[in-house]
Amino acid sequence: MLGAGLGFLGTSLPEFFAMRARASAHASLTRSFGRARSCIVLFSWGGMSHLETWDLKPDAPAEFRGEFRPIATATPGIHIGEHMPLLARQTNRLAIVRSAHHQEAGHRNAAYWNLTGHEPLRPGNDDTILPSRRDWPSLGSMVSRFRHARAGFPGCVALPYPLADRGLLNGQFGGFLGMHHDPFIIRPAAGRPYAGVSPSSEAAELRLPDGMTGQRVRDRLGLAEALASATSPTPGFDHYRQMAANLLLSPGVSAAFNLDREPRHLRDRYGDHVCGQSALMARRLTEAGVPIVTVYASVGDLNGSAGDNWDTHGGNFIRLKDRLLPPLEQASAALLDDLAERGRLDETLVVWLTEFGRTPRINGGAGRDHYPDCYSVAFAGGGIRGGQIYGRSDRIGAKPADRPCGPQDLHATIFHALGIPLDSQVTDALGRHMGLTDGSPLPLFG
Repeated sequence: MLGAGLGFLGTSLPEFFAMRARASAHASLTRSFGRARSCIVLFSWGGMSHLETWDLKPDAPAEFRGEFRPIATATPGIHIGEHMPLLARQTNRLAIVRSAHHQEAGHRNAAYWNLTGHEPLRPGNDDTILPSRRDWPSLGSMVSRFRHARAGFPGCVALPYPLADRGLLNGQFGGFLGMHHDPFIIRPAAGRPYAGVSPSSEAAELRLPDGMTGQRVRDRLGLAEALASATSPTPGFDHYRQMAANLLLSPGVSAAFNLDREPRHLRDRYGDHVCGQSALMARRLTEAGVPIVTVYASVGDLNGSAGDNWDTHGGNFIRLKDRLLPPLEQASAALLDDLAERGRLDETLVVWLTEFGRTPRINGGAGRDHYPDCYSVAFAGGGIRGGQIYGRSDRIGAKPADRPCGPQDLHATIFHALGIPLDSQVTDALGRHMGLTDGSPLPLFG
């Protein structure tokens, strides 16, 4: 009878269910707008292999499927890589996207596309091109433009370093939004997992030097302001001078940067490595009022040893198993549990990003090469409905087979969760009005 009635109205049963699904997705997007108060991005620099993590292909021919096997998860029907057991227990909180793609196979431009949500201004991968104020702003910078930090805090933070192995990369900074929107970069002292905290590109700890009192700092800042008024400094100079004063003189601000205030058992839970302590710092800062923190999770460091990145042209499987996945997975699982226990997961969007995936075919060095045609990312918290897979790749993980999406859609999803209208505009260095994004939010919300 239902089918007959629908036929009379000129709508088939499949069309009716498709219309109902679209209406449900639209209602879900409406309800989820602005659910997240803050965002933590875990960015795996180098290009994480989707085929060993989020999207294994156990039935593919041997030259494609690799050494790892999928394992069952907390969600029936969802399988992920065997060396991600902690996250396998948390898929009820995760939305895994298996159909991301773009067209840039070089690190610099692929990172730019994923960090800004916009196609690179210059095709190719010329590492001699330095960041400029013509670049699109980073995700953190764009969020800081529309979501303001609590008084005294920076609008966006990046840690534990800029991606410096190739120089300062385009798309990591404020771009045409200007210096006021550059991320505040925090490094661990001397490469240790935040034995002391530095609010700069140097490794000085966040404390007053011996013999320096708060009043002496205020006196020096007053002198600096008097000199500045006579010499007309740049607005950026004023901005960073005030930020330094806040960090040194405001107990509430400086406390947020102090991991020693966390109990030892919780620090151990995140992991005694730079990746884990960076994730814990991100939780502290977002809890204190920073709208967005980006953790460059390229550190495959265990026990404070030297880092690594996800560019696994050689030794893909042993590097992932022994160095790369353990710290990231430990940090990720601890972060989700910690946020949930504090009642903050639903208001904190957590995003796992990378610049591209890896080639389906394994190369002669037991590695996989750069591959932008298909890769995976994941979301949790901030109104995301867990226990779901969005999109699908083909039988060898080479192309999206269903619901393809690009970096612009990933960014639109983040903006939506944070309550930033997608029709917002920004002004570039030439005074032109630019749309925030040309992407559409993915229907991942509950």
